[in-house]
Amino acid sequence: MEFKLADIGEGIHEGEILRWLVNEGDRVDQDAPLVEVQTDKVAAELPSPVAGVVERIVAREGQVVPVGTVLAVIREAGADKAASVAAAASAGSAAAPAASVAQTVRPEQASPRGQREPQPEHTARASAAPQASQAAPKEGRRRALATPHVRALARKLGVNIDEIDGTGPIGRVTEEDVRRFAEGGREPGAQPAQASAETGAGVQAKATSHAATPGPAGDLVDQVPLRGLRRRIAEHMVQAKRIIPHATHIDEIEMDGIEALRDRLRPYAEARGVKLTSLAFFAKAAAIALKEFPYVNASVDEAQEHVLLKRYYHIGIAVDTEQGLIVPVVKHADQKSVFEIAAEVSDLARRARENRLSLDEVTGSTFTISNAGALGGLCATPIINYPESAILGIHKMEPRPVVRNNEIVIRNIAHVSLSFDHRIIDGGMAIRFTNRVRELLEEPDRLWAELR
Repeated sequence: MEFKLADIGEGIHEGEILRWLVNEGDRVDQDAPLVEVQTDKVAAELPSPVAGVVERIVAREGQVVPVGTVLAVIREAGADKAASVAAAASAGSAAAPAASVAQTVRPEQASPRGQREPQPEHTARASAAPQASQAAPKEGRRRALATPHVRALARKLGVNIDEIDGTGPIGRVTEEDVRRFAEGGREPGAQPAQASAETGAGVQAKATSHAATPGPAGDLVDQVPLRGLRRRIAEHMVQAKRIIPHATHIDEIEMDGIEALRDRLRPYAEARGVKLTSLAFFAKAAAIALKEFPYVNASVDEAQEHVLLKRYYHIGIAVDTEQGLIVPVVKHADQKSVFEIAAEVSDLARRARENRLSLDEVTGSTFTISNAGALGGLCATPIINYPESAILGIHKMEPRPVVRNNEIVIRNIAHVSLSFDHRIIDGGMAIRFTNRVRELLEEPDRLWAELR
């Protein structure tokens, strides 16, 4: 069968092949991870839809391919080998035009893992863990659409994911769907599958190849391929700067009131297992202010020449990871308490650094907050998370001398910067929005008075 890059919705049209986790000739089990693919939002391991043997790897590492492209050919267990070889040849010729699409790596880097002469079938180390209690889909039911993380959870809970009706976009099975099914719809006799820590063991990622070339004065220069998440970030930044006329308003906020409130609430937060940070207060204040300034919670539809004023408030939180900047989303922040926002931000940030976020958790933001305060620095001008209309940057908070009532006093001051789309937001609106956020934070009583 042809293993293709599936349409997983959410506006994803293409993906970059980061690395293959199997070799040609490897035997794989159903749902065993085959390949790691980078989309616009997340990097994900795509599982094998069937048990069988990898006859041919078609898409090369570093290649960007559109949805529907054949990535590999798998001979299903018991299938006719001659027919599978014919399918592999057909897939190779069909994929040839795609091989030249968005190639940015040298030929020696683009070759798939383990391209070699045909050899006897053997079991892939990446699929050595036993697959328990995962029956094939019932006749008449299609294979469930789900992320590798959700499939792993289904195996752990011992449920057949193909029997679950997904409630996510285009019928995708979510983590909540699996847990709900496990609580009330477990198949008779099903036992939780033992999670294997060895999944993927022995399959080493190919190190990024650096080619040293002479510089202008004879010095060596490392050429590092722009790949994976870094490539996607570069494309997104260029798109945002090319389309949106950026302007930035910079202000400072006195944080003593919020810090005193945070100190009083910390014991209650810790009792709930919540790490209460100032970021949660910023997110809540922003959600309140966005309702009063709808153009700051908007986007421009360039094709239809419309401004889309969104009546939902999904706050993106920029997270610094080893792979690059990721923006998980706190959905409906206006309807959540500061404790709930703090807990969710902590969980999302942790899983972002572990590369365990689902596509749904990194899409749909209407306004973004970038908190670089812990890293230091006085101020910066953040780039808007296209297609949003604004982004709030939070910078280092520290004690500074200020004048209050004609006297010099020490206050905890944080600089903030609001980058905004000057097509639909004028300077006056940007200043008034920032003033509203500052008012809510400098006088926390007002923040609590606005809670609903």
